[in-house]
Amino acid sequence: MVKKHQRDVSGIEDQIISMYAKGMTARNIQDHLHNIYGIEASPTLISNITDKLLPVIREWQNRPLQEIYTVIFLDAIHYKVRVEGQVVNKAAYMVIGVDLKGKKDVLGIWIGEHESAKFWLNVLNELRNRGVTDILIMSVDNLTGISDAIAACFPETEIQKCIVHQIRNSTRYVSYKDLKQFSLLLI
Repeated sequence: MVKKHQRDVSGIEDQIISMYAKGMTARNIQDHLHNIYGIEASPTLISNITDKLLPVIREWQNRPLQEIYTVIFLDAIHYKVRVEGQVVNKAAYMVIGVDLKGKKDVLGIWIGEHESAKFWLNVLNELRNRGVTDILIMSVDNLTGISDAIAACFPETEIQKCIVHQIRNSTRYVSYKDLKQFSLLLI
């Protein structure tokens, strides 16, 4: 990154953005820059550099979508984050769509406190507002109320329960000692 005898470190912004994109916090980036390159950068400077991405992110989040998707997959990823010194659960709502040409695209990612049909209803309304008029098939988990949320926004959409979630839910009732043998039956 910094060559021998180099005094200009103008490419440091790209490196900071890269580290931020990989999940490093401003303090981690600050420590890394100091330990590896001897560069003093305040967390405020790092935040100012990463904040330059916000307009690009907002543009991506609000881009117009296609009118029709053959399949859309809805799912949430649950993870723990530290907020003000406490560890809390968060859910990243993911929407992946397959268009009429078979091209897969991430339509959006939203962060919520926990997965709920009410939040999914807001996500589906946002998809409609961004131009989606019809979805042929929607693949979802077995979340209570999700079918009603989908029907409210896209009443003609066929709902398919995700096979992975169905298998996971069915193995919940199998004794652990029998799980391996039961799973072989499913294949």
